Amino acid sequence: MPEPLTIVIAGASGMIGSELSNQLTAAGHRVVRLVRRPAETPDECEWDPAAGLLAADALNGVDAVVNLSGASISRLPWTASYKKQILSSRIQATSTLATAIGRAAKPPAVFISGSAVGFYGDRPNERLDEASEPGTAFLAMVVRAWEAAAQSAASASTRVVLVRTGLVLGSGGALTPLKIIAKLFGAGPLGSGRQVWPWISLHDEAAAIVHLISDSKLEGAVNLVGPRPVTATVLNRALASMLNRPFWLPAPRWAIVAALGDAGRELLLADQDVSAARLTDDGFRFTHSDVQSALKAALKLP
Repeated sequence: MPEPLTIVIAGASGMIGSELSNQLTAAGHRVVRLVRRPAETPDECEWDPAAGLLAADALNGVDAVVNLSGASISRLPWTASYKKQILSSRIQATSTLATAIGRAAKPPAVFISGSAVGFYGDRPNERLDEASEPGTAFLAMVVRAWEAAAQSAASASTRVVLVRTGLVLGSGGALTPLKIIAKLFGAGPLGSGRQVWPWISLHDEAAAIVHLISDSKLEGAVNLVGPRPVTATVLNRALASMLNRPFWLPAPRWAIVAALGDAGRELLLADQDVSAARLTDDGFRFTHSDVQSALKAALKLP
């Protein structure tokens, strides 16, 4: 039986962080949650990423640090001020953790830092892997800066893994507005509906992070997406069917852009056929290898 690990998580109260904490705890590991208030238990540690404050010894001697902190990109609309928050919240949190890792007498063996497939931008008719060039839109700019902040923690003692995550199918997050649309208005094609969406189930997102902590030597960017990307129409048609709602009301591209601006272009209309090969070649096996099983798990259907 492997020795239990101590893992510090920033963003542990979010959808992904909660699932990750549950999986790590179930495996016998100790989870320490970074909180933005005075710590109330031995498994909490106070920090203030906006001010760059984290106790000097907070990360000393821990086995891994996972950074899932950042303002949600699913919150709409993206106003000019909220765009600044999307960027600054990620850079502040990541830089605070990287600095603490750098000054630890015994730094963690691995730093898993959140990232996103937004790195690639809108790339129709391309198969995208970790070596693909970045896009040029807002999210691509955010992700490049976010990843650079995380890479500053890399050293002979600490490997840095950048988890480029797709659409996470769980009880909340990006699936929430899609469920609301389907329930209230009736889902339908978004734009052409042919754009490829890289998805991953919530369970597999957390399980992949566990794998990268304890069963892997990978470093650098790793795509966290399911093995079988699907078009927006395939995903939304399946979701509507499971919610017993019709799939008939199209949302033309111009209307999405007019209503949501960059968020519409980059979240709903971007075409990203992202490969999971680096993760699977490393030995990870998906519990939900198709979008139908992932949606059923998210909706808690048999």
